[in-house]
Amino acid sequence: MEASTSIASSAVRSWRTIFLTLRDEVQNSPTASTVVQLLNNLIFSQSETLIAAIPNLPVHEVTSDAMFVLELVGPISNSRGDEDTRHALVQLSNLIHSFSHLISFKVTSSTWGLVLHTFGGMVEMFLGIAGIKRDSSDNISVTEATKHCLDTVRSLVDVNQRTITLSDNMQLLNFLLKTVTLSHNIRKSSPWEIQTTVFTMMSEVFSRVGTSLPPDHWHTAVDAFRNTLDVLANKGPLMEGNVMDRFYTSLLHSLHLVLVNAKGSLQDHVAGFVAALRMFFGYGLTSKSQIVYTKEVRMPSLSSESAGSSSGPYRPPHVRKQSQKGMQSKDSKLEFSHAASIGYMSSDSDFSDSDGSVKGIGNYRSSKIRVAAIVCIQDLCRYDPKLFAAQWTILLPSSDVLQARRYEANLMTCLLYDPYLKARIASASTLATMLEGPASVFLQVAEYKESTKLGSFTALSSSLGQILMQLHTGILYLIKHEKNSGFLTSLFKILTLLISCTPYSRMPDQLLPTVILNLHERIVEGFLSHNDQTGLLAVALSCLMDALSVSPSSLKVNEMFVIEISIGLKNEKTSSGLLSTLFYYSQPSTSPTVSLEALQVLKAVAHNYPNLMVLCWKQVFSIISEFLDPLLEGSSRAGVVNSGHIVGTIREKVITNAIKLLDECLRAICGFKGTEDLSDDKLLNSPFTYDYIKVKTISSAPSYGLESQPVANGDHPAGSEQWCEAIEKQLSSTLFHTSPMVRAASITCFAGITSTVFFSLPEDKQDQIITYSISAALDDDVPSVRSAACRAIGVIACFPQAFMSVEILCKFINAAEVNSNHPLVSVRIAASWALANLCDSVRHCIDRFTPSSSSVDLKDCTKMVSLLIDCSLRLTRDGDKIKANAVRALGNLSRFVPCSTQDFHISVETERCLTSTSFLQLMWEDFSWLERMVHAFLSCVTTGNVKVRWNVCHALSNLFLNETLKLEDTDWGPSVFSILLLLLRDSSNFKIRIQAAAALAAPATILADYGKSYSDVVQGVEHTLENLGSDQMFAPSSFKYRVALEKQLTSTMLHVVGVASGTCHHPVHDFLIKKALFLEEWLRGLCSSVMNEEFEGEHDATWNQKKEVINRAIESLVKVYEGRNHPVMAERFKILVDKLNECPLPEV
Repeated sequence: MEASTSIASSAVRSWRTIFLTLRDEVQNSPTASTVVQLLNNLIFSQSETLIAAIPNLPVHEVTSDAMFVLELVGPISNSRGDEDTRHALVQLSNLIHSFSHLISFKVTSSTWGLVLHTFGGMVEMFLGIAGIKRDSSDNISVTEATKHCLDTVRSLVDVNQRTITLSDNMQLLNFLLKTVTLSHNIRKSSPWEIQTTVFTMMSEVFSRVGTSLPPDHWHTAVDAFRNTLDVLANKGPLMEGNVMDRFYTSLLHSLHLVLVNAKGSLQDHVAGFVAALRMFFGYGLTSKSQIVYTKEVRMPSLSSESAGSSSGPYRPPHVRKQSQKGMQSKDSKLEFSHAASIGYMSSDSDFSDSDGSVKGIGNYRSSKIRVAAIVCIQDLCRYDPKLFAAQWTILLPSSDVLQARRYEANLMTCLLYDPYLKARIASASTLATMLEGPASVFLQVAEYKESTKLGSFTALSSSLGQILMQLHTGILYLIKHEKNSGFLTSLFKILTLLISCTPYSRMPDQLLPTVILNLHERIVEGFLSHNDQTGLLAVALSCLMDALSVSPSSLKVNEMFVIEISIGLKNEKTSSGLLSTLFYYSQPSTSPTVSLEALQVLKAVAHNYPNLMVLCWKQVFSIISEFLDPLLEGSSRAGVVNSGHIVGTIREKVITNAIKLLDECLRAICGFKGTEDLSDDKLLNSPFTYDYIKVKTISSAPSYGLESQPVANGDHPAGSEQWCEAIEKQLSSTLFHTSPMVRAASITCFAGITSTVFFSLPEDKQDQIITYSISAALDDDVPSVRSAACRAIGVIACFPQAFMSVEILCKFINAAEVNSNHPLVSVRIAASWALANLCDSVRHCIDRFTPSSSSVDLKDCTKMVSLLIDCSLRLTRDGDKIKANAVRALGNLSRFVPCSTQDFHISVETERCLTSTSFLQLMWEDFSWLERMVHAFLSCVTTGNVKVRWNVCHALSNLFLNETLKLEDTDWGPSVFSILLLLLRDSSNFKIRIQAAAALAAPATILADYGKSYSDVVQGVEHTLENLGSDQMFAPSSFKYRVALEKQLTSTMLHVVGVASGTCHHPVHDFLIKKALFLEEWLRGLCSSVMNEEFEGEHDATWNQKKEVINRAIESLVKVYEGRNHPVMAERFKILVDKLNECPLPEV
């Protein structure tokens, strides 16, 4: 004991003597050679003594002395140095490394910077350009020294990680990036171990502070990874082995962390990263001979592997070894031989205990590398999906997807062929990421062409079409054969995304039917795992719903359904027909989760293929009736599923979906196409916009793309009998169901009825619909039910026959007005929508009045209009969706509500000419509404969204058409025209500009309507028209409306020019003279286009109207030029009139 104590004391004394001597010797700033000599004589020669002393010294003393040595060699470590210097630094790195194993150094930010600075200089001296000239033995020594530097730094990080600041981590990252760059200089020995350590440490840095690192450090790291991957790519096929496995793992994991913490653009690196990462897709598999397997050979092995990875209990290593020894039969040998030929393994867990063979562990490590590379690909896609789109042709196959070409690996190769489940799951996740987001947009250009039709150059659209075909082939094949339930769920997700991205109208006609038939076949076949049967069925049915929801509808799919219906429908699982299978799974006897999805699939069929519903109405009606059977509430089935509240909730969802299916079927059968439009839009009256009226798509209306016109049965319109049946046997009970979800769905059915069917129903059924809707809107406590009721009221209010009863309109308005004060936004949105429709209905109701009509009805209508005005003005201060409806309501009212008093006497001759405005004017007293409404419009233009501003323009169009409006007497007229001109000139939305231009064309005269604003209107419209071709200020989504804007501007310009001769306003005339050259060229082109048009007989009137409007505008200009003494100019325009009038109407 005393001897050991004496030895320790001696070692401590030696330590302190050595470092005191060293401090004394370096006080006079020694040269580099002197420092090296001192280190050799004092430190390295007694290194064993120093190491022996460390356990008996205080930590702070050892740390202080070690930092002193590092500070001493700092200047020489950053110089070029000679061999003696380099050798001394090698010894020092080894010594400090030994110290770090014996003591936990406590460092501060200043000492941390010293360590990294000195070690950085040492590594640069070890691995610099001079290192290339050293022999192999010296290379080994400096490589080991570099490893020791890295290990020392890593141990310092481990000990001090809680105190290391962001600045310290940034210094560490700079040191690591410098090291990895210098390591590429190593030629005669392997740099992989050094780089493995560096990238592992970089992973730790990004794990700690990746989100806080500044962009310049991130960019430097990206450049380092790109350089490393490029070096690997330039060396040809990837080297394999244990060392390389560890290197690739650290490299790819670190790259993953860098990519998920992106701080800048990767635009210059994505292509390079993808090309390099793709090399790893076959890593660990390419050492075997390249074999191309046929479908029959490959897929069974893949299926068995998947099954093995998903079924059977876990077996410990010793049990696996024993079973392997006992399985020596001929069959097992053949099976093993076949599995080994493709690198087969049952699951990753086989080697999770680290007891497997060397080959097995190597295969497991290589699979982790493939997974890591695929994850990095996914990171790049998530970083910028639009930028990543250019890599689709590199990562996905365009032909022969079911051929396993190992040296042409892509994501589908990994998905189909990789023997490890985790790699296939990673491929599935990456493919799903690629199909999400912008892919649904840029893939719409894809089109499929046969390979024989492709020339030497393949367009991007054709390449994408080929890729989509291969994706369908591969995914459908996997879905057919895969047994692993988790992986199968991922495949269904991919197929769902693929369906949403594929433009089937530009692909082969059989593609969509093939998808549907394959899904049907898989559903009928069932799934191996009993526990996952319900979940997988639900997922498969959901995927099938997406396929049947593809728009436009497929004629081939429709024919397939028609053939099945003609053969006969059966509610049997084993039936070969898709509809029969759907009816089977929709029955209440199946699992609620499955029946829920099956009902939604049937709803998709009803929406996209409405012509089928009248043919299978009995089956749909029967299934819905089964769900509504009151005996079902107490059936044993409800108890078998589960007990408690959960059963009630899922049952409510199923019944709700059954009612939604009923709703969709009724809409399909009666030919519902959306709310019936009562307005006579000024835009439709122009001959130049007549031929460019876009059909508005109503999402709630079935898709009538095929032969699906509703067919009447006898004297009843199509759907009348079905509606009667539904009201009597189904809706009469569900409208009073205890579940709000069911009541709301039932009321929503009324929003899908057409006026023809409604008024073909017996009066008691009509009264039921109206009564139920009003009662639900006023008396139900649940907001969703009230909202649905308001929606139904808004639809029924548009029926022309509804105007016949002032009493019903009053009840509708009262219900909508009450709900417009509801605290929930969704209810106010539906109520405001109904109010806007009711405002138009009131005008048509008053239009039916005659002088002999009841004065009571007229008084009631006056009260209704006053209530509607107040309510609409209040709603203009609500949110944008409500504000848009409120503005539309005010626009409908402004068309006919009197703006001023007017004395007139109703004679027999004028009785037939009276309008709603005239009758309302008899009893109207409050004219302050007009100014309040205009101020509301001006406020909405500045505070509302796009839809609000569009509705303001449309509302002003209606206001200008009010026969009692006298714009010249208002103070706000110039403001209104200024707003319209501002929207016409500056709005980036073409639909707003179109409506603003239409509103500017609504006033009929200069004096009474345009007033002082006429000059501004003429100049504003002309300026917009002249600069339309060079106008780049528009959103990409508005581009499709450009033609419509041009046509509306043409119509508006012709209108404002056509009335120019009726004024003596000299500024307007001066402007028209100034723009005579442009107007002449524009009118000449317009005349030429009109004369060159091809006409059909039904459009003769439109062609004549165009000539008439153009003639009126040109003649107006001629009068202006003649009046201002410009006869030459006037003569040129007369020539245009003569040429236009010489053009005869083409014979039809």
